[in-house]
Amino acid sequence: MLLRISALLVGTAALVGGPLLLAQAPAPKKDVAKVWTDVCASCHGANMQGAQAPSMLDDTWISGNGDDAALAATIKAGRTDKGMPAFGGLLSDEEIRAMVVYIRETAGKAKSAGATFAKPEPNVVVQSEKHTFKLETVLEGVNTPWGLDFLPDGRMLITEKGGTLRITDAKGVLAAEPVQGVPVVTAKGQGGLLDVGVHPQYAKNGWIYISYSDPGEGEAAMTAVIRAKLKGNALTDVQQIFKAPAATYRTGNPHFGSRFVFDGKGHVFFSIGDRGTMTDAQDVTRPNGKVHRVNEDGSIPADNPFAGKADAIKSIWSYGHRNPQGLTMHPTTGTLYDVEHGPRGGDELNLVEKGKNYGWPVITYGMNYNGTPMTDKTAAPGLEQPLTYWVPSIAVSSIGFYTGAKFPQWKGNLILGSLAAQELRRLEITATGVKQEVLFKNVGRLRDVVTGPDGAIYIAFNQPDRIARLVPAPAGGTAAAQ
Repeated sequence: MLLRISALLVGTAALVGGPLLLAQAPAPKKDVAKVWTDVCASCHGANMQGAQAPSMLDDTWISGNGDDAALAATIKAGRTDKGMPAFGGLLSDEEIRAMVVYIRETAGKAKSAGATFAKPEPNVVVQSEKHTFKLETVLEGVNTPWGLDFLPDGRMLITEKGGTLRITDAKGVLAAEPVQGVPVVTAKGQGGLLDVGVHPQYAKNGWIYISYSDPGEGEAAMTAVIRAKLKGNALTDVQQIFKAPAATYRTGNPHFGSRFVFDGKGHVFFSIGDRGTMTDAQDVTRPNGKVHRVNEDGSIPADNPFAGKADAIKSIWSYGHRNPQGLTMHPTTGTLYDVEHGPRGGDELNLVEKGKNYGWPVITYGMNYNGTPMTDKTAAPGLEQPLTYWVPSIAVSSIGFYTGAKFPQWKGNLILGSLAAQELRRLEITATGVKQEVLFKNVGRLRDVVTGPDGAIYIAFNQPDRIARLVPAPAGGTAAAQ
């Protein structure tokens, strides 16, 4: 392997005209999957299963404690006493970090493939760590549901990504016609009609809030927010709660966010993704890549962290976010949390605090989708660390604290949905870390997760599109493996 690495280095220098030209025109970043195939697979196996050298899939390490820093150090400096050559001459620090992500990703996928998860079909009971449950479909006939919430009388509001708002009766029967008066949306890529939030005091004030991808000039768009009242099957009294300056709108259709949180103190929090322009997340003169806080009427709270900063978007609460599609507040402590999509790896759960910078894209636990590195930095002074992160990415979507009575041992736990991994997870946040349990997997992409007024956990599924709910089930009968 050492001869092979040396040949690659010499060959690269010869192709670009020698060391002087190398310094002037740095080589393009390497795809770590190709590097693995070219120089690592002969020892560790094409799929990291082990060959002349040990497997990288089993969390058993000859050198170091197996954490990211130790793994990066081994790749860079080698372990010549163990027959492991140094790669520091072939790979930059950024590329070594990407190799660590690739190893973690491959190992994580192998571990998941070898595990058994519940896949609840109709009338199948799942035995989890603390409760038995089953998953039952309550509503079909919706088209790419994105957000859902409940009115006090039990009616359900559902946003469909394509731009329609649907409503059910108290028994869960879907109205034949969509709700009228919904704003025009850019329904392309990840854009469309996004979240719907019913004000906690709806019985008194009648307000519902809707976020959506607002079309600007040409092909530009940005996440915007309205509130309105519901009269019959139509929105009335529509008010614009948030609309960014036209100059800040971005073309392209990724990363709009967005979720709502009401803090019970007259404020509304909502999230906006970076819109695919990652450097905007660090720029407080732009709205994207941020969590925002406004008063319930859309005015700016005087104590917002950037309310007095010239040129800043005054609604910003925190920044440095990539694409936060989950946002929730602890029901007793008022602590705000988000989950956001990383790039390839590096999905995050964050404790979101006033004025703080969550690092994107300066630091990340992921890499580019094409297998090239983004940065070697996972931490830096002044930038917040996630409570936990996921490599490989599970494509986090929605989160919410369980507040019902049907699953008493889950009360206060965080319930999290995922898209690509098609998982429902239960998270316990403690002073020492985050404990996770996969409740089920592979029955559809989970777009939104909400505790219903009946204490059941309601889920908006995509592929296949439907609304389903988790309900308690007696132990015994047909059981799904967990």
